[in-house]
Amino acid sequence: MLGDAYLDTRVSLFAQGLWSDDELTALVHRSPAEVSQALNARGLTELAAGYSIHSSLEARIIARLLQESRILVRPLQGEERQFLLYWIRRFEVSNVKTLIRARLSGECQAELAPKLIDMGPFARLDLTALTQTEDVRSLMRALEAGPYAEIVRHARRAFEDSQDPFILDATLDRAYLEGLVRHARAVEGGPGAALHDLMSRLIDRINLVWLLRYRFNYDLPPPRVYYLLVGAHYQLGADLLRRLVTLPDLAAVLAALPTVYARLLAGADDVFAVTCRLENAAAVHARRVLRSDAPPLARAFAYLLLRERGLRGLRAVLRGHHLGLPEDLIGRALGHLH
Repeated sequence: MLGDAYLDTRVSLFAQGLWSDDELTALVHRSPAEVSQALNARGLTELAAGYSIHSSLEARIIARLLQESRILVRPLQGEERQFLLYWIRRFEVSNVKTLIRARLSGECQAELAPKLIDMGPFARLDLTALTQTEDVRSLMRALEAGPYAEIVRHARRAFEDSQDPFILDATLDRAYLEGLVRHARAVEGGPGAALHDLMSRLIDRINLVWLLRYRFNYDLPPPRVYYLLVGAHYQLGADLLRRLVTLPDLAAVLAALPTVYARLLAGADDVFAVTCRLENAAAVHARRVLRSDAPPLARAFAYLLLRERGLRGLRAVLRGHHLGLPEDLIGRALGHLH
């Protein structure tokens, strides 16, 4: 199909601009001027400006991701298009979270506006109307009448029960990701195992890191932890997750994992180490998919995962240099790349 050929070509061209882990690590040891020069040479002029312009690095990173996503979505149709669009809309879900937090804290409209992400042609929310709502209840009513009604409804109910802003945020994240799983399931039969494996590594990683963090860092009770995890059909399924949340410590959880994860995480002694190993393994797999003859949608998704990872690595380097941090601390910020 012509659309598949176009998407494959676009992905291959974009992939040439990805940063390898070694390239990112090398930037840690270069001067800010040299880093800026390297970014300009790779066409990332908006990041090369560093902190010398008003808009945040985060906003510029998201703008670049949205720009490239718009090109990759263009040839897609049907459920494949809806899957990639839904992945992109997680940035707009971040706007939902920002709006709710602002209303809970009484933040004024002038303070709120710079924190919202400009979604450009992907926008589905009327941010002007939402920022003018009087309180959190009127905001929730407006959101529940909009495109993210189901996500917001679950979160509102959880917040009403707990009155805990953390639970509100966590429930929004979970509801969004369960929607992503549903969209992925509708197309996994087309792009086949490649997309399924990418999604499995993404959702399993999120569930395991959340489980460990909620249980052993935040000391939440097992039923609450299980409620906040993403329901999915990948290797860490519902029955296993229900058992894992009851285990007494990190070592016991890791020992009870399926063999592929138990081997990968053997000897990890904290949540950070677990996160780094899982993210690194997922990146290795995404590169493998990107270099393969996998269906175009799977290659496009692999590219977007790697692109965001690389751009956030660049942000860590730029921020570290801006703050004058020692190189070893900047390197630690890149820990998931080692």
